[in-house]
Amino acid sequence: MIPRTAASTLLRLAKGFPILAITGPRQTGKTTLARSTFPEKPYLSLEDPDIRALAAEDPRGLLSRYPTGAILDEVQRVPALLSYLQTQVDAHPQPGAFVLTGSQQLDLSSALSQSLAGRVGLLNLLPFSLGELQAAGCPPDNLDTLLWRGLYPPLYDRDLAPGDWQAAYVSTFVERDLRQLLAVRDLSAFQRFVRMCAARIGQLLNLSSLATDCGITHNTAGAWLSVLEASHLVFLLRPHHRNFNKRLVKTPKLYFNDPGLAAWLLGIRDTGQMAFHPSRGALFENLVFLECLKDHLHRGLPADLHFWRDSAGLEVDLLREQHGFLHPIEIKSGQTLATDFFAGLQRWGLLSGTAAAAPWLVYGGDQALRRGSTDIIPWRDLPRRLLDLDGASQAP
Repeated sequence: MIPRTAASTLLRLAKGFPILAITGPRQTGKTTLARSTFPEKPYLSLEDPDIRALAAEDPRGLLSRYPTGAILDEVQRVPALLSYLQTQVDAHPQPGAFVLTGSQQLDLSSALSQSLAGRVGLLNLLPFSLGELQAAGCPPDNLDTLLWRGLYPPLYDRDLAPGDWQAAYVSTFVERDLRQLLAVRDLSAFQRFVRMCAARIGQLLNLSSLATDCGITHNTAGAWLSVLEASHLVFLLRPHHRNFNKRLVKTPKLYFNDPGLAAWLLGIRDTGQMAFHPSRGALFENLVFLECLKDHLHRGLPADLHFWRDSAGLEVDLLREQHGFLHPIEIKSGQTLATDFFAGLQRWGLLSGTAAAAPWLVYGGDQALRRGSTDIIPWRDLPRRLLDLDGASQAP
């Protein structure tokens, strides 16, 4: 089993909250994380029809069997159980007693906020980070393989071809679960919508254009996108709100939860195709965004990530907020550095002044360099640099 950095976050939360909840997309390793972090706890899966029936018909009786707590897997299957769980932990408070996991963000998030506010420590779990794969000694050999394969756990703990797994994942989670959640009647329109989203990775979101290209209404596109976002299949990166320049764009950018899944939706079937695909740069940008996002979420921190772009088109791909400073990160997939790579960072530096930390340029090459105040970081070094940054922020 590949160790998860989120395990230490769970142990920290278990010291202060009677209930822990691990949410995230399907197949990101939530159950494995819960059981490996708390191996002494009894485990119940509410996917099991018998246990689900007992939880629905006699929730008090079920919980009374586990006075010191348990792991309740896929708890969104019986949302009414959460109200009884609230009563139990209020009567017998014990830090870290119950660990809940759930995949359907809309159902679970609503139930948690209504029934367990103030009693639950939340962790959002995404697929593996590059740093986790490096620590386990099993990172992909090269960047094209990483972008094509992606970072979902089943592709690293089973003998699975990426295309086979991704096809099954899209068929079950995207086209079955999410389609049912949305009550979508036209499957082909929904399939086209998800693929069109993948084709817009790293771009400013134009919902009207997206709706037109898919042959659906603007309102339908907005509703479908909201569910994809709530299910953590896609993320919307918002522009930074601080008014360094009045002529700023206010539209978010779109990313997927895994570059390999997005690559499959784009029709990329092998690494040779990836090397020359026009979306390779966007998929690399998606990868770097996800590494920074996982660095926040897996440590139990808010996703304080933004981008900046002015009306002239100058842009900084990513801004990380940390200790009152904004850390600008430019992302380029090429291995050869060009002068125009630095234009957005230079413009940002002039506008932000002392509000900005030292800039990074993360690129697809292998050599660490420095140009002026900008650290030029090879993609393989990004996990270590994020770890160094986190360590420095926690130092006394």
